[in-house]
Amino acid sequence: MNGYHGQFLKVDLTKGTTSTMPLAKEDMKNFIGGATLSAKLMYDHINADMDPLAPESPLVFATGPFTGTTIPMVSRYSICGISPLTGYWGEATSGGKFPFRLKATGYDGIFITGKADKPVYLYLSDETVEIKDAAFAWGKDSYDTQELIKENENQSKLSVACIGSAGENLLRTACVMNDKGRAAGRCGLGALMGSKNLKAVVVDGKSKSEIHDKETLKKLNKEAHWALKNDVGVVGLGEYGTMLSMDMGMLLGDVPAKYFTKAVYPAEKISTQALRQAYLVSHYACQGCPVGCGKEVKNFRPDIPSVDGPEYESGAAFGPLCWNFDLDSIIMANHLCNQHGIDTISTGVSIAYAMYLAEKGVLTKEKAGLEIKWGDGDTVVKLVEMIINQEGIGELLSKGTREMAKALGREDDEAAQVKGLEFPMHDPRAFHGMAISYATGPRGACHLKGDYYSVDLAKMVPELNIITGDRLSPENNKAEMAAKYQSLKDLYDSLTLCKFSSISITLISQMLTAVTGWEYTPEDIMTTGDRSLNLKRLINMKRGMTPAEDKLPKICVEALTEGSTARVEPDMDRMLKEYYEYRKWDLETGMPDKEMLTELGLE
Repeated sequence: MNGYHGQFLKVDLTKGTTSTMPLAKEDMKNFIGGATLSAKLMYDHINADMDPLAPESPLVFATGPFTGTTIPMVSRYSICGISPLTGYWGEATSGGKFPFRLKATGYDGIFITGKADKPVYLYLSDETVEIKDAAFAWGKDSYDTQELIKENENQSKLSVACIGSAGENLLRTACVMNDKGRAAGRCGLGALMGSKNLKAVVVDGKSKSEIHDKETLKKLNKEAHWALKNDVGVVGLGEYGTMLSMDMGMLLGDVPAKYFTKAVYPAEKISTQALRQAYLVSHYACQGCPVGCGKEVKNFRPDIPSVDGPEYESGAAFGPLCWNFDLDSIIMANHLCNQHGIDTISTGVSIAYAMYLAEKGVLTKEKAGLEIKWGDGDTVVKLVEMIINQEGIGELLSKGTREMAKALGREDDEAAQVKGLEFPMHDPRAFHGMAISYATGPRGACHLKGDYYSVDLAKMVPELNIITGDRLSPENNKAEMAAKYQSLKDLYDSLTLCKFSSISITLISQMLTAVTGWEYTPEDIMTTGDRSLNLKRLINMKRGMTPAEDKLPKICVEALTEGSTARVEPDMDRMLKEYYEYRKWDLETGMPDKEMLTELGLE
């Protein structure tokens, strides 16, 4: 079947059984793959009362029709489930070599339920599938686990996606690590793995899905490489990595500082140039990617000579957000999170909230067990360790800002989260299209389910009439364009395609046609994006979500007094109303319109 193997591996860990799960042709054509196809396969297995960590709660690994092809920037995979952190739809993606090797097993994905009676890992190749004893790796960190499993299999050229101690101990912000320091970071899906006693998924194989029209795809690939080569943003990512946003973002008021209360900070202390001056920084890329945005610090310190990252999100969360400008502590906090498998964004935001509360006299030294103050890099690292070890105040911080606010008797508007998921490091006051994307995103506050800041930085989509505008205004159909862009980026997680890719939607549709043999237009694949957003919306509504949760907390939108966004607040009421009208969601109930769902094939 062109672009697909046409099957998932189905695993029941309670019974210790595996079987083939055939995919319906119409599901592949209409839901494509990745997180969207996962949502379709999961829908009937989800109910309102299900504990996300219950054995019957599904966990799904998935690739897409682009995975494993010669198209650039497609070595991505998704992990989906009900988030232990939020209780709603959860998904995360990661890159590296794991996605290609997962696809090479002869399966398009893995559908996992049940709970093993002891720690196990799942090994699959194009020749065999086995559930194996993981006792030797339980209790080990993510880096050691990957190496131990390779030694146990006597194979160096395989990929391991695993959990560290955070996942084993069911921390709500636990993530899944693969290919050393690549992270499927958000929504706590590492805890879902840990609840199933599943330490790792190990993949290797040589199977390839067929391509419908290789010659046409070859020509289209040349166009894609040309587009990437001539995109100044992509070139910058290759040279500097995502940390390039640290100083440029401050000029735009895009980097939240001092727990979303400031926008100006000494960026020169933690810029990409500062990082390069202090350390030897090397480059690496996901398989088949010509960009190489991954960065690695090679001379951190004698006992830790090499550290993955930090990426911008981690650097900003442990840096300006905590009013911390010490590179050593930022790198160390990031390393500990990677080592033990925990989301750097939620962790950094929770620590910054603790600093904010300490300043207000709520988290006193006696209550917290230590003195917490702004800008103390040693305290940032100490709190990360306490979160990982579930020690003292670290246990509360590991639950996220929403639970912190509840436990400490604070207002919801003070917790920097949407639907329970902590804010990422792009301030909604700087790009108002981001504000509406955060409020309505299917997994909560997410900068990847519509990275609208890139649109207002001139990354337009003319085929969809998504154009650069006034970033600090709701005018000119900002909410509608943000909704369209959300659908487009949800499509990326179906294909699966890196969010940094700058190839046009027209080229994407032509590539999908060349790979599968099914005729796609830009309108067709945008329909898939709309279908994806609405399906995830329905899952959240099934889980009890209300439209009251499509909002931003006051701490993240209240006008600041400094920087380029001073005295500006997003007009959330207007944008939310216009967004709902465009989506055809009911303003009172939040439910999608039945006629529209029928048109999308979701009746």
